[in-house]
Amino acid sequence: MDKFANLQAFVTVVETGSFSRAAERLGIAKSVVSRRVSLLEGRLGVQLLQRTTRSLSLTGPGQQFHARAARILADLDEAEESIVNVSAALRGSLRIAAPLSFGLHHLSPALNELMVAHPGIELDLDLNDREVNLVEEGFDMAVRIGPLRDSTLVARRVGTARFVTCASPDYLARHGVPRHPKELEGHTGMHYANVPLKQAWAFSADGQGVGNAIPDIRMRANNGDVLAAAAVAGLGIVTSPTFIVSGLIASGRLQTILDGFRRPATGIYALYPPGRLIPRRVQVCAEFLAERFGDHPYWDRELALGDLAEGPRPTERT
Repeated sequence: MDKFANLQAFVTVVETGSFSRAAERLGIAKSVVSRRVSLLEGRLGVQLLQRTTRSLSLTGPGQQFHARAARILADLDEAEESIVNVSAALRGSLRIAAPLSFGLHHLSPALNELMVAHPGIELDLDLNDREVNLVEEGFDMAVRIGPLRDSTLVARRVGTARFVTCASPDYLARHGVPRHPKELEGHTGMHYANVPLKQAWAFSADGQGVGNAIPDIRMRANNGDVLAAAAVAGLGIVTSPTFIVSGLIASGRLQTILDGFRRPATGIYALYPPGRLIPRRVQVCAEFLAERFGDHPYWDRELALGDLAEGPRPTERT
């Protein structure tokens, strides 16, 4: 039991980033958490954590040990869950990584409903546009949007992300409305930095690529809400997923352009680590998200923009 408690204390410190937050999550004193981690280090004969008055970080051996320790705890959790009747209430922690804007606009409200329906679930949500390593960082699930790279991760499509090109009515009144992607040349644009320029400004009509021009990029950012706000301020044209700008379009603060030319839609996916039993709470979460979002999510139905171009569907395992 001591070995398990020490392992749990170490993994919780890494996940929460501090001894104090780990103590809160485990419901024990901070001194007990510190002692358990020290006992673990003493038994292993290596330092796992580099401690200073202001920061906490993993050592090299600590990084290697954490990945295995997190897996051991997850496997134990899965073993317990595998013998519980499927009708029993869901319980346990659910650690999810997701993009910031999608998390704020749509994932967070959905997860709130899930937690109300299942009081035994504890949520640890990391909202960040970076691509996390599910295994090394101990995540149960990640939500990703866009084409998936080949890997051993298991993927389930839970929704569809569509894109529109838009600008403020004021900007269009001052600079004119482009009628074809080629007319973007000479206009000012804002670009989502995590996507290559040619991909973000690639348009098609009736499933066929068309001649494109990239506007003069005045602003780059790694967050879509920042770019949408710049477009509302009249700074230029942006291509954006509808899950970010649907409300701005409905309120008239942004106006869509080039409606006959679309950037191909892409999938919204729930990804799981490979080679292990997927906990029932993770499966239920993914099913809940698929039912809530789906191929025709509520934010698109509110816009009435007609059929938007669909991207190819990859297989469920990528």
